[in-house]
Amino acid sequence: MEFRVLQYFLAVAREQSLSGAAESLHLSQPTLSRQLKDLEDELGKQLFTRSNKGIALTEEGMILRKRAEEIVLLMKKTEDEIALSDEAVSGNVYIGAGESDVNRLLGRAAFQLREHYPDISFHISSGNAVFVLEQLDRGLIDFGLVYGPVDHAKYDFFRLPQPDAFGVYMRRDSPLAEKEYIGPEDLADKPLIVSAQEETEGWQNLQHIFPGIQLNIVATYTLLFNGALLVEEGLGYAICFDKLVNTRGTNLCFRPLRPTIETTASVIWKKYQLLSKPAQKFLEKMRELCGA
Repeated sequence: MEFRVLQYFLAVAREQSLSGAAESLHLSQPTLSRQLKDLEDELGKQLFTRSNKGIALTEEGMILRKRAEEIVLLMKKTEDEIALSDEAVSGNVYIGAGESDVNRLLGRAAFQLREHYPDISFHISSGNAVFVLEQLDRGLIDFGLVYGPVDHAKYDFFRLPQPDAFGVYMRRDSPLAEKEYIGPEDLADKPLIVSAQEETEGWQNLQHIFPGIQLNIVATYTLLFNGALLVEEGLGYAICFDKLVNTRGTNLCFRPLRPTIETTASVIWKKYQLLSKPAQKFLEKMRELCGA
């Protein structure tokens, strides 16, 4: 399977038209059609269905599109690193992270680094730990910021010094808003909106403070922005980290949990990975800021 042909395949998937893809690729339509037919023969699978309405991907075609996009992105990233290997420090740093106030450290490191190396650019992909680890394992990001235990056999890492504390976001007109702190007994009969990510140490500790209590979980979220919208509309109470939603000027407020439940994030990267110069500089700056 040639890289060039994968690019042809992606062009057809994007344009949903052989003629449109051929024009964008500066190829003749018969040449492009033959290349795609050879690709289907090589894989032993039909990748497109053709009709008067145009071209659509089959299930196998959708699988290939996802992988081909990752391959093309990885190839571009590799070409950039090789091209810049003997030049001044410039290029891209790719980071995967969830929602947390500790991400300010990423911003602080990026800002200070660009004062010395203005040609470095930073790209942050947001998602839970499953998403971040998948991106890291596929070589699509340089670093991940995750919570919970780290697989020492696969990743190098260091812990960030600032922990995140759990609490509850709620409407200001809710009965619990009158309290300074929220305890397990306060939430026993309340509709809860919780993170879909259950692998963090803090979340596991959170579950332990509800022994014998049947929680009423009415919704889950991956990114808290959506969870906060559900809270504002009165669906329930969101359990999450502090400092993620600006409650000023809104109908929302935050109350910390008691007993205090905290968890700490780690910066991780693949063992034995050859980091680009920008990624190396970013790692050095993060270690400096964290005292690691």
